Amino acid sequence: MKYFVGIDIGSTAIKVSVIDEHKILLGYKISASGSMFYKYAQETLELLLKELNIALCDVVYTVATGYGRKLYKEADENISEITANAIGARAAATVFGEIKTIINIGGQDSKAISLDSEGNVTNFAMNDRCAAGTGKFLDVVALKLEIDVEELGRYHFQAEGTPLSVSSTCAVFAESEIIGLLGNNHSVADIVCGVHYSIAKRIVKLVKRVGVKEGIYFDGGPALNAGLVKAIENEIGQKIFIPEFPQVTTSYGAAIMGVDSYNYEHK
Repeated sequence: MKYFVGIDIGSTAIKVSVIDEHKILLGYKISASGSMFYKYAQETLELLLKELNIALCDVVYTVATGYGRKLYKEADENISEITANAIGARAAATVFGEIKTIINIGGQDSKAISLDSEGNVTNFAMNDRCAAGTGKFLDVVALKLEIDVEELGRYHFQAEGTPLSVSSTCAVFAESEIIGLLGNNHSVADIVCGVHYSIAKRIVKLVKRVGVKEGIYFDGGPALNAGLVKAIENEIGQKIFIPEFPQVTTSYGAAIMGVDSYNYEHK
């Protein structure tokens, strides 16, 4: 059996996926990027292969993607995260039917990607200038509210009335705004809901820049936040599909690209 690896080296997390020659995802692992991208990527891969009982010599092709992709010298190929995300999303979303729009919220950026009927990227837009509307912003909010980031989704559905307005477009100012809301005795649930709708509004603006098409797919770690998903659905007016493993769609896509490249080279 031949095995293929996709490594997504992001600014805050490293995601590694291993698939077989039939493009079936066998396993994945996520670790913090830290300050030594290459070292942590290599360690994450080695741990995953050990868990899967796969020898490194049985990995025939590796594709790196993401912010630090060019730092991983052992990769047979490196591709942009936009391309890898599109490939992985299309493969992961087969149970949902055809997808035309991808929303990706990462640790320090957010993206909207438009696809044609063949799965090719036709347009994309990215926000990487401000932490507001990213996974990092959600981490800051959870820390300020003294709750775990995994609890944000649950608190969202405990909110009452109209969502609070969190209007600041800068993460630093938004943090100050949250402190003010706490000082005015607003509940944690109402603040969380307001934050989610603030992010949702920014994401929908990003999606509108590439064109809203039916078949919307949402990936990245924040896609696990049910409250944020609901807020985006309400703002965009459409159902959003969430994959089983939203954090690793891009590394999965990189691995799939590896299968195609290997097969092309060995025709």
